[in-house]
Amino acid sequence: MTISDRKIVKKHGKIADKIMILDATMQALSDDALQAKTEEFKDKLSNGETLDDILIEAFAVVREAARRIIGLHAYRIQLIGGIVLHQGDVAEMKTGEGKTLTALMPTYLNALTGDGVHIVTVNEYLSRRDSEINGQVFNFLGLTVGLNTRDITKDAKRSAYSCDITYTTNAELGFDYLRDNMVKIYSDKVQRKLNYAIIDEADSILIDESRTPLIISGGQQNRTPQYQATDHFAKSLSRDTYLKIDLETKQVYLTSEGIAKAENIFSIKSLFDIKNTELYHLILNALKANFVFKNGVEYVVKNHEIILVDQFTGRLMPGRAYSDGLQQSLQAKERVDIEQETVTMATITYQNFFRLYNKLSGMTGTAKTEEEEFIKIYNMRVIQVPTNSPLIRRDEADYMFANRDAKMQAMMKEIVTLHEKGQPILIGTTSVDSSEIVSHYLQKANLKFKMLNAKNHEHEADIIAKAGKWGAITLATNMAGRGTDIKLGDSVQKIGGLAVFGVERNEARRIDNQLRGRAGRQGDPGFSRFYVATDDELMIRFGCDRLRRVFGHLGSDFIQSRMLTRAISNAQKKVEGINFDQRKNILDYDNVLAQHREAMYARRDQILTANDLKPTIRKMQYSAAYDLTKTFGNQSHGEWFINYDELIEGVGDKVVAANVLNKAAMEKMTHNQVAKYVSTKMNDFYLSRTEDVPPNLMNQIERNAIISSFDKYWIKHIDQASKLRSGIYLRSYAQTNPLHAYVEEAAKLFEHMQLSIAHEVVIKLATNVVIRKVDGDVQVNPMYDNEQEVREFKQKG
Repeated sequence: MTISDRKIVKKHGKIADKIMILDATMQALSDDALQAKTEEFKDKLSNGETLDDILIEAFAVVREAARRIIGLHAYRIQLIGGIVLHQGDVAEMKTGEGKTLTALMPTYLNALTGDGVHIVTVNEYLSRRDSEINGQVFNFLGLTVGLNTRDITKDAKRSAYSCDITYTTNAELGFDYLRDNMVKIYSDKVQRKLNYAIIDEADSILIDESRTPLIISGGQQNRTPQYQATDHFAKSLSRDTYLKIDLETKQVYLTSEGIAKAENIFSIKSLFDIKNTELYHLILNALKANFVFKNGVEYVVKNHEIILVDQFTGRLMPGRAYSDGLQQSLQAKERVDIEQETVTMATITYQNFFRLYNKLSGMTGTAKTEEEEFIKIYNMRVIQVPTNSPLIRRDEADYMFANRDAKMQAMMKEIVTLHEKGQPILIGTTSVDSSEIVSHYLQKANLKFKMLNAKNHEHEADIIAKAGKWGAITLATNMAGRGTDIKLGDSVQKIGGLAVFGVERNEARRIDNQLRGRAGRQGDPGFSRFYVATDDELMIRFGCDRLRRVFGHLGSDFIQSRMLTRAISNAQKKVEGINFDQRKNILDYDNVLAQHREAMYARRDQILTANDLKPTIRKMQYSAAYDLTKTFGNQSHGEWFINYDELIEGVGDKVVAANVLNKAAMEKMTHNQVAKYVSTKMNDFYLSRTEDVPPNLMNQIERNAIISSFDKYWIKHIDQASKLRSGIYLRSYAQTNPLHAYVEEAAKLFEHMQLSIAHEVVIKLATNVVIRKVDGDVQVNPMYDNEQEVREFKQKG
């Protein structure tokens, strides 16, 4: 724990002591009196008091309620953790220290405002479990609790989000936000304003998953031949000659010979020509698929499908797919059916989504190593909360071997020795591939074990429940390190508790710490050690040749050294830095789109809720008119000249009435005055064609016209911005900063999109809107789908 953390814990500890002093007072209250405190707190808040003013008493109330309802009484350290969460920071609490109970206090306190609290978990099982257990306490105190899951109806979602407290997963929360900003009627939204969130396993959600943006897709485009061609090209390349692989960053590049071969194969003059950006993107995807991504590590092939594997939990992720065509490149590589690509209709990164909350907090067992990222991206400190009982687990130094076989043989000997005395053993691996290799060695040693990986995760709860029993051997990918609490069986404490073996180091220190943390919960004994070989993934990426020279003579022997362990930690720090830079790069680019997204979503909401859209239409008419003065004009010697004859002919009897634009009058006007004059005539024309339409019907028609144009051009903008981003790094060859270039080019795209929307809305309203015909019949805009109102209008006509 850092000096800064100690100061914060000491400060919060004084508040925790004041909360505990109220124990006797709270225990003396009847159930009715305790329940009445909720309304009392709400009254205080409505009379000007703050959440901090009532924190001590509110924490004491919910602590006592938890004791009565679920039989759990929060320890002092859990109160400290709760205060950390209320302050909008990340509470780092070791496994078994009761994070779920810790979250009760700040959840109750912040829910008193009525603005809603979201408890975010990594899967629906945890959301359901916590909502059922903790929901009893909140319901007792008069607060409403909702559970938001993937398979419930819109009305059920709306009901869940309207509750004081809502349990949900990060993915469903983000997708609901995107879907809410695609509705055609404002009342169809399910979420309220994003107020306060407590994120369980905060490092998993806010760090690990932030590399993959949330995407809602639709439509289809088929580029199967291109994927097959680029895959065939990638498979024809040999390393060193045609391509270079950067093991540290897991990137692959074409050499000058590779570029020349690509230009020859695809019959193009220059691979870096802007018109070949898409081809180059497909080639890079094919190279990544064939030389970086491995079956059994990043993905598995199951039932002739590519199914992604969560790199930090080992769980399969059915229904998830890589974006930007990488999924199709993997399908081409593995010779399975190549799906048609979809068009991105809405997208957001987890970083930018969670930054929309007024206040954000999180809890996890391992986050301190990523504190810099939490501060820079989310403005959240990571506060290490001490354990309630001293940690007595022994974390031994790594054993280093010359190769994998020597490592595995030695590890099997130690496992057999511990197993013979009945000590439960957990073996952690970094991938599905690795777990199956270890299972082979266990079988050769005639050891019975349970295997938990992405291929049999359905039995996870049952396997983990038995992992601490006498004589149990459990082999697991990283999934055993998340949201699991391995309890020791009878007499296991006497023989040393749970023994944890890491088959190799993970690329992030906190994933290793998660694995170690399976042992030694709540003061239990335990033991952990990592077995490392020079041909492990991490070691190959960092210093393999040097290490082989140093350790090549070992044979079946090993070296145990604190210095070696530090060297490995330094390698992990380097990987963490690379990963942080990659996530930061994603965020830097997404921040540009985020500004556009927030502006569009805000305007969309205004349109959906406006009672009168005429002012919005007037602005669009002016924007369109101003742009038309540029379209029908030219520049000479620094001055702009409008071709009035072409302008009058171009808009007459289309968006303005015929023969109403006065050339002589316009020639005396400034540029802005001409635009205002033309837009006024546009509005007159529009109003004359809709004067008999009832205002409520007209408002609906206008809203539909504007929203459909908004959505159409926003989807195009997302696609154009994505294509721009995929090729923008080519600007670096011209000594231009790619990010700066992206900001400028994306701004131009956004401005162009807004003008396109204005033009389309003006044309729609001038030509396709409800029009009363001469014979008294009524023509209805085909986009308008409220048939009942249309029929009523026709009958009145």
